[in-house]
Amino acid sequence: MPVDLLLPMTGRTYVVRLDGREMGDTDAVFTQFYDRLRLPDYFGWNWNALFDCLRDLHWLPAEHYVLVIEAADEILPGDPAGQGLLFGTLVRAGRRWSRTRRSDGVDLSRLAIVMSCAAASVPNLRERLRACWHEEEHG
Repeated sequence: MPVDLLLPMTGRTYVVRLDGREMGDTDAVFTQFYDRLRLPDYFGWNWNALFDCLRDLHWLPAEHYVLVIEAADEILPGDPAGQGLLFGTLVRAGRRWSRTRRSDGVDLSRLAIVMSCAAASVPNLRERLRACWHEEEHG
């Protein structure tokens, strides 16, 4: 899917690129998000804190947010549990933003998460994300 289809037609958009190849352990994951999203100093360096920050993003004044995660299949190699926690956190944040609407019916800021990987890794990455989506729906 072309990335431009995910970008909003109008408004201020904050786009950040993260690199799965630089996320070899949990600390590196948090560092990437902290540095690239300019997370606030009160960030707690754990999965709940990452979710809390991703569901808010008030320190980045924009109408839309796009996270592009390159080499997503290379995140936390050898740590499927950690990878599941990250993907679950991203799914939860994405679902949270998809439901954000003011009482007058106007949509608030939106969050799009784009994950790319080598073609050979697409089926596995898709399945991991589906599992996180299903777990979030029924968890």
